[in-house]
Amino acid sequence: MPDAPRIELHPVNQRVQVHVDGKLLADSTNAIELRETGYPSRHYFPREDVRMNVLTTSGTTTHCPFKGDTVYFSLGNNKDIAWSYEQPNEGMEAIAGRVAFAGDSVKVKVLSE
Repeated sequence: MPDAPRIELHPVNQRVQVHVDGKLLADSTNAIELRETGYPSRHYFPREDVRMNVLTTSGTTTHCPFKGDTVYFSLGNNKDIAWSYEQPNEGMEAIAGRVAFAGDSVKVKVLSE
């Protein structure tokens, strides 16, 4: 659809968990699913639902013209498996400070309750 928005944000009404190498890193009933044209959907978790104490900030940063600048996080040898938009672009404020995950070792589960 030519008039469809490039990015859509959808609250998730189910429990969503993230495991990395079998370790539970995020568990939330307050995730937001971000759907962006040309990319896989991603779940953004409130920081209070993420085990931030086991993640380390990496030196990697990127810029998305639609969402803004990112900060990346690693878990041991799993480099840059999570990221956050600390001050996202206008219209993306709902994901500010939330954490998303991706990578070969990352398993995201949406649980039906």
